[in-house]
Amino acid sequence: MTDRSWQQGAKEASMRDRRAQAARAADCAERVLPYFEEAFPDDDRPRKAIEAARTWARGEIRVSEARTAALAAHAAAACTATRGAGRDAAKYSSACAAARAAGHAAATAHMVGHALHAAAYAKKAAACALTGR
Repeated sequence: MTDRSWQQGAKEASMRDRRAQAARAADCAERVLPYFEEAFPDDDRPRKAIEAARTWARGEIRVSEARTAALAAHAAAACTATRGAGRDAAKYSSACAAARAAGHAAATAHMVGHALHAAAYAKKAAACALTGR
């Protein structure tokens, strides 16, 4: 095996791993997506971010498209926090965290470290919903 073919093989393995991480991050985010959609049924930005993460994981869109969807989901999270001010804190906290989980899932296309944040925000969304905080 030449040095160049070894490097190409390592690069392909790294990309496969990143795509697998994006798919897993999308799974985490999708589990808590109902918290967002229950609170904001007309806002599909987090759902589109999860779809973008999966679509990128299949190699069907570019990183820039996934990143745009990620930023939109994070904007939905920011709006959620604003709209939830003074209302049921648990409902809006879980919705905000769910939207952030979706944003990080899509952002995994840009940088694999976002997958960990997707899982962490999914955990936070579930905890907020369960504990009432």
